[in-house]
Amino acid sequence: MSHSFSSYLEHFGLHQRPFSLTPDPEFLFWSDAARGAYAMLQYGLATRSPITLLTGEIGAGKTVLLQHFIEEAEDDDALSIALVTNTRPNTRDILQWLLPELTKSDLSEEGKFLKVQEFLIQEYNEGRRVLLVIDEAQNLSPEALEELRMLTNINLGKEEVLQLFLIGQPELRDHVRRPDLVQFAQRVAANYHLPYMKPETVAHYIAHRLKIAGGRSSIFSKQAAMLVYEATGGVPRLINQLCDMSLTYAFAQNEAVVKRATVQSVLDDGIFFAPVQRA
Repeated sequence: MSHSFSSYLEHFGLHQRPFSLTPDPEFLFWSDAARGAYAMLQYGLATRSPITLLTGEIGAGKTVLLQHFIEEAEDDDALSIALVTNTRPNTRDILQWLLPELTKSDLSEEGKFLKVQEFLIQEYNEGRRVLLVIDEAQNLSPEALEELRMLTNINLGKEEVLQLFLIGQPELRDHVRRPDLVQFAQRVAANYHLPYMKPETVAHYIAHRLKIAGGRSSIFSKQAAMLVYEATGGVPRLINQLCDMSLTYAFAQNEAVVKRATVQSVLDDGIFFAPVQRA
């Protein structure tokens, strides 16, 4: 195709790419599942749940939902939020996530724990509670999860001074159910699993993103949207990828609408790579 990649924007009357792969809260689509997950996060925060779990398959939309939640929560002056997004297997850097200055400290593990306890109590005395949000939490080792549980034991009377939000792939739930983590599991007071989209939801999702980007919600035909669902299994990240390619193909063919045949052409050319989905 000789046309430049971004030229389809003008062709379809769009002011930005509707199907960018980068999570963007502006495009957040409030499906029933997204509303349920968001309500659970709000419930966990409001009830001061020690540990809240949000799980979902890769590309199911956890990150954009979390970004929106944090943007809203940051308006609360009585809340201090620490966000961790670079977890690695067997990580033991839990304490310095809450107090970065501990990276330069030569204190013992016990000394660092006491420092964190002092910090949490100080935040509480100043009218703030602390929320530690860990994305990709399925990468945490059992030792790290146990260390997190010990942190949630720091409280003043009946008041929780630290809450945990753990966001991750489905195996996070399996980790938490391990026999040696029964005490951790008992502290999980709120949890939600974000599923992939159903066929009718995919059609609404595509129309929503087109509208947010300034275009007509009918740029994709119903038949095209159905094929997008069949090819992606309802995974938002894959939907975005296939729809973006389909818009490029439709533009190159000077079509005003993305038809089922357009999407099929993308699939036939083999440029859309869809990983095998879990059952």
